[in-house]
Amino acid sequence: MTPTLARQHPSHAGAAPRVDLRARARDWSEIQERMLVPLYEAVYERLDVGAGTRLLGLGCGSGLALLLAASRGAAVTGVDSRAPERLALARERLLSGEAGTEPAHAGTRIVEGSPRDVDDTDDTDDTGDADRAAYTLVTAFEPIGCLAGDSEGLGELLAEATPLAERGAPVVLAGWGPPERCATSSVLRVATKLADPLRSARSWRPALRDDLEEVAQRAGLRPDGSGRVACPFGYADVASAVRGLLSTGLFDAAVTATDQEQVDKELAEALHAYRREDGTVWLPNVFRYLIARVP
Repeated sequence: MTPTLARQHPSHAGAAPRVDLRARARDWSEIQERMLVPLYEAVYERLDVGAGTRLLGLGCGSGLALLLAASRGAAVTGVDSRAPERLALARERLLSGEAGTEPAHAGTRIVEGSPRDVDDTDDTDDTGDADRAAYTLVTAFEPIGCLAGDSEGLGELLAEATPLAERGAPVVLAGWGPPERCATSSVLRVATKLADPLRSARSWRPALRDDLEEVAQRAGLRPDGSGRVACPFGYADVASAVRGLLSTGLFDAAVTATDQEQVDKELAEALHAYRREDGTVWLPNVFRYLIARVP
């Protein structure tokens, strides 16, 4: 949940809800983005990401997955065309250092655009390194299998990205696990219920077993292993949970169909089932990843 856990601009016919995009990006980076850290770390550990890795991150958002890879010594490039507010935070994290206390991570580039823009950008790291060696790893960590049609744009990104990677390089795709193992699924149904007049738009749907394999097949990639990772969504309180989940963009269609107050109310009510005695909110989830290879 670029996971972006969803594209920020739903493709329904109604007007998009008016939101403070900077505040939403900050909520994403401070509350929601960290929920997928177990997924990032599991993939990096399995693929031995380190000093010899040149990573291309698709839909990199505010850059936490890139930061974790860079901390392992990888040279990272992040690409995103949808959320300039999140990219600004990624630049703060990776090019200026966390809170300005660390040097920039060498070999890092943050590109606003698509993979085809990577070789054209002047946004090199602070050493002026313009090395264009092939990437040894491509990641698409924004989980699919949550919204109808949420994999449609991924195939296009992969078509642009794989020519930039070396032959045999791993490409990692991520997706939601089975609904019965994702407590967040029941909360996301609130969005679908409220957005019923826009049901033809991007509404919630349960993840399917072969979502990732189908995307890989369409992109001409060769599957080479998969795994599941527990990624519980934990929040300090219900209010933080509401802010975090709204930052994903998954509830935008519901806000358009009703109003912000109604969505906030019903989302909070759905979250109360997962509120613990100390006031925290805990939503157990399982996410899946697929490793495919560039032919």
